[in-house]
Amino acid sequence: MLTSLLTTLLLAYGGFAALLFLFQDKLAYYPQIGREIHSTPREHGMEYEPLTLTTPDAEKLDAWFVPAQQAHGVVLFLHGNAGNISQRMDSIAMFHRLGYSVLIFDYRGYGRSSGKPSEAGLYQDGQAAWAHLTRQRGIEPARIVLFGESLGGAVAARLAAELVTQGRGPQDQPGALVLSSVFTSVPDLAADLYPWLPARWLARLRYDTGAALAQTRSPVLVAHSPDDEIVPFRHGQRLFQAAPAPKVFLQLAGGHNDGFIFMRPEWVEALGGFLREHVGR
Repeated sequence: MLTSLLTTLLLAYGGFAALLFLFQDKLAYYPQIGREIHSTPREHGMEYEPLTLTTPDAEKLDAWFVPAQQAHGVVLFLHGNAGNISQRMDSIAMFHRLGYSVLIFDYRGYGRSSGKPSEAGLYQDGQAAWAHLTRQRGIEPARIVLFGESLGGAVAARLAAELVTQGRGPQDQPGALVLSSVFTSVPDLAADLYPWLPARWLARLRYDTGAALAQTRSPVLVAHSPDDEIVPFRHGQRLFQAAPAPKVFLQLAGGHNDGFIFMRPEWVEALGGFLREHVGR
């Protein structure tokens, strides 16, 4: 009887571990949440230019460029793992009020973008958006803010690190990097979410934000909430430790999906001050 019970438990344990290994893309990407574009910036009082960005591997990404009058700079917005660009209207409006234009796009497989999400693919999506700003629009890198929320923070940090490892000089680095509610890496987060599994070994996705951040050369703001129930607060603390100076830590409040910077005036002011110092001078 005991042997049978142990065998059943071991099979269940092994089966769950196998499912985690095989289907972790389903846990990482939620493009199916809100595929419909239900509003545009114009409906929120902001003019915008609809765009299609082409990635290095020929995927087509749905994007918006939202200009601000006499803009201090441009925010390249890399959103989290669920929903689409139309569900980031409050964040777009926040940057618009601060005097920054915004380029926001949907990753491959999200919203109206083509393809299927993958780690290598999302990195290429970020590269395509950067190329659009710097090559097609001729915007100086020092006037670009990389803003990443949750999963998008890993993509933003990787993009900033790539610009360093490609041998680019200081004049080719982003003016600032802002990470909001971001994890240090997928293996680290998996170990926190599944402490009873060898989750680090099972993680096929990496998204190593901490390693990428350590290679960046841009001023960094890390925002995180102690109440974040998905990405523990210590992830934000460790990212702040890994970041090169100059850097700022902004403590938020609320859960992972309601601790957004735009929700409190003092958080917006802290972000605005950071951007004025490093980008909007």
